[in-house]
Amino acid sequence: MTLKTLAARCLGLLAVVLLMAVSAPQLSAQQINPTQSSVQEQQLLEALQGGQNLSGRVTIPDQRAADLIKPGNPGWANLHGGTITTLFVVSVVGVLAALLLFYLIRGRIRVDSGLSGRMIPRFGGLERFAHWMLAASFIILALTGLNLVIGRAVIRPIIGEGAFGTMTAWGKLAHNYLAWPFMIALAIVFLVWVVHNIPNKVDLEWIKQGGGILKKGVHPPAKKFNFGQKMIFWAVVIGGAALSFTGVMLLFPHLAGTPADWQLYQVIHGVVAAILSAIIIAHIYIGSVGMEGAFDAMGKGEVDLNWAKEHHSLWVDEMMAKDTKPQTRAGTVGTPAE
Repeated sequence: MTLKTLAARCLGLLAVVLLMAVSAPQLSAQQINPTQSSVQEQQLLEALQGGQNLSGRVTIPDQRAADLIKPGNPGWANLHGGTITTLFVVSVVGVLAALLLFYLIRGRIRVDSGLSGRMIPRFGGLERFAHWMLAASFIILALTGLNLVIGRAVIRPIIGEGAFGTMTAWGKLAHNYLAWPFMIALAIVFLVWVVHNIPNKVDLEWIKQGGGILKKGVHPPAKKFNFGQKMIFWAVVIGGAALSFTGVMLLFPHLAGTPADWQLYQVIHGVVAAILSAIIIAHIYIGSVGMEGAFDAMGKGEVDLNWAKEHHSLWVDEMMAKDTKPQTRAGTVGTPAE
């Protein structure tokens, strides 16, 4: 190989290297190409200010999942994070304060004639099973829902970020899956008790006397359920049905219709949950520490005869007409009420 040939080959190799060095940045620029394939910041700001829909691209069948920001989202977020949260807190705290004040003024509602020790059957096994399944599932649903509303502000600073994240993740699963036992129990409760919760003329007298809870020694007549219990029954049935329907829409948003429909269902879900939680807290109070002998109805399925005569006198008369004999605690089980 001559010196001239070697020099020519070196110059050729150098030219190739220089060409690659010059062309490499150009290829990278073509791959990035931000002016043709990327959304510019100014475009994003103009879209937000103009109230336009911002959508991306998805490969799943539901193309609505591509929506990133919609004009109604800020208003819905403010309503859900502000008004609904305030309503929930005010409802729960308000009813707790009212019950505390009532207890301090009225005290525990006692059986005026004293407990007789003679028991009468009140609720059967199916009734108690449905009641406790409904109650247990609702309490967990209410607590996990409350955590989603105020947990970040109230609970997270106390237990820390990691523990709060774990608790919320498990709470979300519980909220989703316990909705189904709640709905099943709600259906059973409705079918078993609806016949006893139709309003009638007897309820007018109960209303006139304030249910007998405002004054001692006042015992308005009532059948198996008095007017106050009927109100709770229909609140639970109607409110529970609303929570069930909207909850299913939230679990399966493709069934809800448009994003605006889904947002509406979420608002309804939050409002009904707040109101129903307040009602159930009052119900728990009356059925436990608030009234002597009341817990036995669901705890044991039977109640003291004197308690029954003072709070459900017409129902006791019906039981007696059916030859249902009251018994002592040590006696044999009598004929069931249902």
